[in-house]
Amino acid sequence: MAVEVVYRSSRDPGNLFMDKAEADRHDKMLELAELLAGVLQRADPALGEQQAEELGIYMARHREVFARAFRNQPEALLELAP
Repeated sequence: MAVEVVYRSSRDPGNLFMDKAEADRHDKMLELAELLAGVLQRADPALGEQQAEELGIYMARHREVFARAFRNQPEALLELAP
């Protein structure tokens, strides 16, 4: 009988990870997404909770691109264009 170690995200218990570092990265991404969603809703109160959450997750998943754009490389955002 084989034993498999899996890690569960504390913020997203439905996701299982084979690597603790990967689970930690996912948790940190979700934490950032939650904070971003709050900031976005405060910036525009008309923004719906679902939209703010989706935007927060999108921005958190692509944080490296946004970080470069905010560090005087706005053309980095072109990487996100379809």
